[in-house]
Amino acid sequence: MSFWALVPVKARAAGKQRLAAVLDEAGRIRLVRAMLAHVLEVLRGCRELGGIAVLTPDPQALPGGVVWLADAAGDMNGAVQAGLTALAARGARHAAVISADLPQLSASEVEALLSAGRQHAIALASDRHGRGTNALALSLPARFRPQFGAGSLARHLEQARELSLTAAQLSLPGLAFDIDEPEDLELLRQQDAAYASLVARR
Repeated sequence: MSFWALVPVKARAAGKQRLAAVLDEAGRIRLVRAMLAHVLEVLRGCRELGGIAVLTPDPQALPGGVVWLADAAGDMNGAVQAGLTALAARGARHAAVISADLPQLSASEVEALLSAGRQHAIALASDRHGRGTNALALSLPARFRPQFGAGSLARHLEQARELSLTAAQLSLPGLAFDIDEPEDLELLRQQDAAYASLVARR
């Protein structure tokens, strides 16, 4: 069963704008790079993955063994849909879309997502507030369309109902803890010494 991971990443200067009040541009770039490096390291340790693709307009510094997919859609959901189509063309039969800003992601959580994606038509991993979607797993080619953004979990669940697809919901600490707002950054600073210098207060 061919399962690929798809990791969307914004261009360096465009990432984490909501953190601008507490972290300057250089700091945001360092943070984004560190989180992406962690997510990719975790994914490379998952033996059940047939491949890893990063969807970004900025392919600089991607590690070896990772497939670059150019993000030319102009919006995240269009880009992710194009990325899923590209993976299906490569022979992937399942895909897991995983956010790049998960600094506490673990391999066991990725494996739980993949397992749920095999057992159900859709598997959705929520953020820690239970409103957003930090990862999803699905079969390819897919009728299901990504609808990431504020309040995406409800939209994804509604779409699954409309398509009569069974959807599994996962709430796991590392998959749920994404970094979007200043309070997320402060919590990361408190919890993880490895990120302390990257997320130091101005």
